[in-house]
Amino acid sequence: MSDAPAPDPVTLETPRLRLRQWRAADFAPFAALNADPLVMACFPAPLERAASDAMALRCQGLIAARGWGFWAAERKADQAFIGFVGLHEPAAALPFAPCVEIGWRLAHAYWGQGYATEAAQAALQFGFARLRLAEIVSFTALPNVRSRAVMERLGMLPAGTFEHPAVAPGSPLRPHWLYRLPAARWQAPARR
Repeated sequence: MSDAPAPDPVTLETPRLRLRQWRAADFAPFAALNADPLVMACFPAPLERAASDAMALRCQGLIAARGWGFWAAERKADQAFIGFVGLHEPAAALPFAPCVEIGWRLAHAYWGQGYATEAAQAALQFGFARLRLAEIVSFTALPNVRSRAVMERLGMLPAGTFEHPAVAPGSPLRPHWLYRLPAARWQAPARR
């Protein structure tokens, strides 16, 4: 175990959003979005408040430990918590692990406004420029066409499907799409 101090939590800014460390005030709106059947339609089930709080605490703890993770996403105009966006090292035994994924989950009121794409672009920039990652992946259940559209807007490439080991066998949400974005593709002149 290292005695090195934990890095300061990174905050990312976009024209409309701030990706930052979690605050206690974020937990209630996060629980509301995790309880929304529309937001959670492509997940096995909505989350109860305790499970939502535990997830927020894990996100907060990982950011405190390494400086980055699934950041709380805040709209700059009114400081509204809109969900999370960021980078994560999945713990599940995925067939393409180890990896760093980019992910997002926004409250339904903030869908369709380009926030996920805007924030994810900042997270990709951080992952490739600051963390020097060779590749960033993303994945979602087959029915989740909205998240797949964001992945494609980010320039990610479909790389087939897999069975997510954390989803029950036989569930229609177990098959997932995998998308990949190599650093070389992100840095290509056409992306700039």
